[in-house]
Amino acid sequence: MDRQEKIVSMFDEIAPTYDKANRVMSMGVDRSWRRKGCDKAFAFYDRPELDLIVDVACGTGDMMDYWRQRAAVKSISVKKILGVDPSEGMVGVGRQKFPDFDFAISKATELPVEDNAADMLSISYGIRNVVEREAALREFNRVLKPGGMVVILEFMKNEHPSILGKIRDFYMTKVLPKIGGFISKNKEAYEYLPNSIEGFLTVEGMRGELEAAGFEPLFIQSFSMDISTLIIAKKV
Repeated sequence: MDRQEKIVSMFDEIAPTYDKANRVMSMGVDRSWRRKGCDKAFAFYDRPELDLIVDVACGTGDMMDYWRQRAAVKSISVKKILGVDPSEGMVGVGRQKFPDFDFAISKATELPVEDNAADMLSISYGIRNVVEREAALREFNRVLKPGGMVVILEFMKNEHPSILGKIRDFYMTKVLPKIGGFISKNKEAYEYLPNSIEGFLTVEGMRGELEAAGFEPLFIQSFSMDISTLIIAKKV
């Protein structure tokens, strides 16, 4: 089993308790981050009708629901929202939660979407788990329409943390694995999270990879003691 398969298998195992653990560990603040991502992307794109929004590493479908909710608030018509994830366990939970949504089991590097078809593509706390990240970014560019938006929410590596950043790191490395492990009965999975952040990119590293894949970053902001970072970029 290669590294990507191990990550997918881990998510299959924690899928039944994933939503509960996520809410407890984030204390619900991820909701505001997701809303901000959708609202900012709609503001940059500024079109009343969209053909397709693709949510990659969609998990149990929460971000898809935010896209639907925020589009309705802004009176934007979206013909289709598609969730794509390689974990059958996570998608299984998503299909139970949102039986009217469209889901597909697939890797981020092999999206079941035609060229230049999507208006928006989001990936929330998932790009860190994609082993072939640069190939995935090129794939995102392929499926987006010219001028289409990619929306990334992620836990980024902070090379020079402030005092608040150090508090974040303590929470992530010492507290979070215990909470997530207790809820899921899979401590190893939640020890993976802080380790994967430490081995991930800085914000500037992510910016560089996006530009290399054919995107122009439009908006970058970190939230809540730099716990989470929102990046919105346009296909050029």
